[in-house]
Amino acid sequence: MSARILVACGNGIATSTVVASKIRSFMEDKGLPVETTQTKLMEVPGKVEGFDLLVTTGEFDGKTHGVPYVKGMPILTGIGADNTFNEIYKIIKDKEG
Repeated sequence: MSARILVACGNGIATSTVVASKIRSFMEDKGLPVETTQTKLMEVPGKVEGFDLLVTTGEFDGKTHGVPYVKGMPILTGIGADNTFNEIYKIIKDKEG
């Protein structure tokens, strides 16, 4: 069963789609397929439960209901993207056991 990642941006369309696609590619290259769902930042508190990870491209200080949270802006800018991808990989790998 693949890990589930919720990717959130301001309006739930453009940036989250780019980030979700890059995360899926990176994880598949590592042999860990993931399922991504995009949403708006304001919808995160009501949707995040049941996901293995939350990745956001904007400021978020809402409730994650215990779901690990990674700031995904480096994936968009390319600055520090490797560290962010590795953080995502580690969280998902640890959850998979």
